Amino acid sequence: MLKHKAYKFRIYPNKYQEKLIAKTIGCARFVYNHFLHRWNTTFAETGKGLSYNQCSAMLPKMKRVEETEWLKEVDSIALQSSLKNLADSFSRFFNKQNERPRFKSKMHPVQSYTTKHVNQNISIDGNLLKLPKIGHVPFAESRKLHGRILQATIRKKPSGKYFVSILCEEKIHDFPKTESAIGIDLGILDFAVLSDGQKVDNDRFTSKMEKKLKREQRKLSRRALLAKKRGINLFEAKNYQKQKRKVARLHEKVMNQRTDFLNKLSTDIIKNHDIICIEDLHTKGMLKNRKLAKSISDVSWSSFVSKLQYKAEWYGKTIVKIDRWYPSSQICSECGHQDAKKALSIREWMCITCHTNHDRDINASKNILVEGLRKLSLT
Repeated sequence: MLKHKAYKFRIYPNKYQEKLIAKTIGCARFVYNHFLHRWNTTFAETGKGLSYNQCSAMLPKMKRVEETEWLKEVDSIALQSSLKNLADSFSRFFNKQNERPRFKSKMHPVQSYTTKHVNQNISIDGNLLKLPKIGHVPFAESRKLHGRILQATIRKKPSGKYFVSILCEEKIHDFPKTESAIGIDLGILDFAVLSDGQKVDNDRFTSKMEKKLKREQRKLSRRALLAKKRGINLFEAKNYQKQKRKVARLHEKVMNQRTDFLNKLSTDIIKNHDIICIEDLHTKGMLKNRKLAKSISDVSWSSFVSKLQYKAEWYGKTIVKIDRWYPSSQICSECGHQDAKKALSIREWMCITCHTNHDRDINASKNILVEGLRKLSLT
């Protein structure tokens, strides 16, 4: 089956290419904000917004006007893609899928633009990646790219590094069937506890880096205050910008470690099991608990579940979500007796009916598996 798959690579543009990338990002942001303003103004005056086709027809006229003729200097497809993103944002807003589109800011930590593959304008030649207007850029080919190229998104990270995400359409084959089903209980002490008794340790990537992050962030704050006292704009304060990139690199390292861990674990589970039963966690609600919010953010349950879902769809596996109110921790997995609600501090308990001694998390994962298989049999 043909699926969309993205490949992310680091690119190494020269100074001229860096300026061109920055110019393209700025132009794409300008087009987005300009037409968002026109959209809002038209809606306030007439009760109707603009369409993508209307905005797209105005864009060539802007390039012929002296005030905005500089838009001709960058990739035209990137500007059209920016308009398309705006139209999609309004469509999702009217379908109540997200909030109303907001103006883009150059202060946002990640700056990017998207361009589409037309007439071989995006291609790979050895260790060089050809991009529209930018030309050939050296890149780190960490893995081979397969399938038909659809589009590329160029990003500049706060650390000063540049990356490209290339979206391809390719045929993805199903993993071999294993005739195995597994239940997963997600936690904080252990990241995941499987119904076969396996426990996956929570590496606490942010916590390990916390001391160093605090020290570097204090330096950043001091340099911001010093620049303010001297009346220097933060964009022009070289020491502040240097320290800002240092802090960004630390955050990026934590993010990369976490992403690598989640990708490896989710792929391993998908390879070895045909049916994966998991709780439908309400992470946003749980983050309101101030005592646990930091730990919950660090484990990234939502990201892990989303990776399981798209990989299961790719490779022909099944994900079953259990109702978040299902009392998996309170039911005995041996006899089915349900006890009174137990506090989170109780990690082991004995069933008063069958006298089986339970590890709280392993017992919960077994119950999640049973409930998942029951739910699946009803569909």
